Amino acid sequence: MRLTLLATALTLLVAAPISRAQTERLPDIGSSAGELLTPTRQREYGAMTLRELRNYGYLLDDPLIDDWLDKVGQKLATNSDRPQQPFTFFMLRDRQINAFATLGGYIAVNSGLVLTATREDEVAAVLSHEIAHVTQQHVLRGVERAQRDQIPILLGMLGAIVAAQAAGGNSSGDASQAAIFSGLGLMQQRQIDYTRSNESEADRLGIRTLARAGYDPEAMADFFARMQQVMRANRGGEREQVPDYLQTHPVTTTRISEAHDRAERIEREQNVITTVTTPGGKITESSPREGNYAAGMPSTNPLLPFQVSLPESSFQAGATGLFAWAHERLRVLSANTPGDAVREYEGIRRSTGELTAPQQYGLALAELRSNDTLSAATHFAALLKADPDNVWLGLALAEAQARNGDMAAAKQRFEALRKHRPDSRPIALTYAQALNAQGTAAGGKQAQAILQPLLGGADDDPIFQQAYARACELAGDSAKAGEAYAQVAYLNGRPEQALTQLQNLKRRETLDYYDRARVDARIAAITPEVLELRDAGIRDPDLDRNR
Repeated sequence: MRLTLLATALTLLVAAPISRAQTERLPDIGSSAGELLTPTRQREYGAMTLRELRNYGYLLDDPLIDDWLDKVGQKLATNSDRPQQPFTFFMLRDRQINAFATLGGYIAVNSGLVLTATREDEVAAVLSHEIAHVTQQHVLRGVERAQRDQIPILLGMLGAIVAAQAAGGNSSGDASQAAIFSGLGLMQQRQIDYTRSNESEADRLGIRTLARAGYDPEAMADFFARMQQVMRANRGGEREQVPDYLQTHPVTTTRISEAHDRAERIEREQNVITTVTTPGGKITESSPREGNYAAGMPSTNPLLPFQVSLPESSFQAGATGLFAWAHERLRVLSANTPGDAVREYEGIRRSTGELTAPQQYGLALAELRSNDTLSAATHFAALLKADPDNVWLGLALAEAQARNGDMAAAKQRFEALRKHRPDSRPIALTYAQALNAQGTAAGGKQAQAILQPLLGGADDDPIFQQAYARACELAGDSAKAGEAYAQVAYLNGRPEQALTQLQNLKRRETLDYYDRARVDARIAAITPEVLELRDAGIRDPDLDRNR
């Protein structure tokens, strides 16, 4: 009963602003997608969902994984049919095979999906499919249908809040809360299950986007075939035994065949087939047409304005070359414990006889997370000797050296990496975290200086804000530390905590005019969201306990 009442209150909370808008604008019941929810509102809802997922530990926030996933996703997005649409890609810790798109271009990928894929092209195929669901407004139309049926827009996000209330705010290790949230999240996903025509359209456009970005257009059919094998391997036929991705994206033999046919047509369009007769017989060759996507030429997407200048990364055709390393890093980070990851690698070694270089990297990473820093550093050093330009290995070795007490060698390696890639978020963050771990004012000031150039683009980055807050705290800059810690709370789905921290910060007499102005602006931005939650009877459980 308590859950039902809370869910009803939360439904009214979300529906209230919509009802006011409907009263003022009186939209026609047949309005096209976007009439009921503006692009700005869609982005707000998508961001709220992301924050709540992070609040309850579902996100896998890792600088290197985030950087890799964003490179793949943004390359596809700029080659989609709506390159002006903003997208945010994020990784979930769960090893269930799943991916989904939500409002505002927010696209989630489960670790299990990447671990199931055999190459980056297959991950790109799923991302391009989800991108098409956004660009063709399938997600928006589904949500607007749900609105008209009085179903909460953010049932999954709000379900997390309901679960927190039911669990008394204890979000760690509570099986009942996880079950409630998972059930509510699945309900939300089922409300936007796509029609057959939606799926067909997303396949068609997704394959075209794959080809434009230089990926193998056959990868979508290949991944579908693998999913079909997974489905056949499950016995019992119950929905819960089928991977989540197959529940919302059913795979059939016909769909796989259609994906193959579309990929073949695109390949014929992209390549010139020539047949040459020689004394030894006929030779047929396939060569890229001039300026096509697969050849790595600048994008010729007809929907892009002429004056748009795309980042250099979007011109680099095909895979990033990082898939195998991301695959193994995810294996370790998504494991329940580092020890579980080590045992996985032991099983791989028994079945294959030896580990590949990326798998050896994963094993060393598991050792590092188990605090076996000396062994990890030794393994990273051997791998880096064979692959000296690998940034992931260089960062891993520097981190291992720092944690093993050899800060001089770590700094030297970090500085070399920064010189090579001065704008790299993963390098800056890993270096700053190692400096913060020293716990000294000098380390804090150095970390602050390293992070400062990237601060402007890190408003929505909780890992960055956490590192920056700690650096400012160590350096004695309490005002900036307080602002950053408040932003961490906000991005972690605790807006009321963030508001309380900012209000306390504002009372400090040491704040100068500019600091106070920034704090006031942030309070003004967060307050409406907190008031809406309070109106629905939702309070931060940690704050309630401290009152």
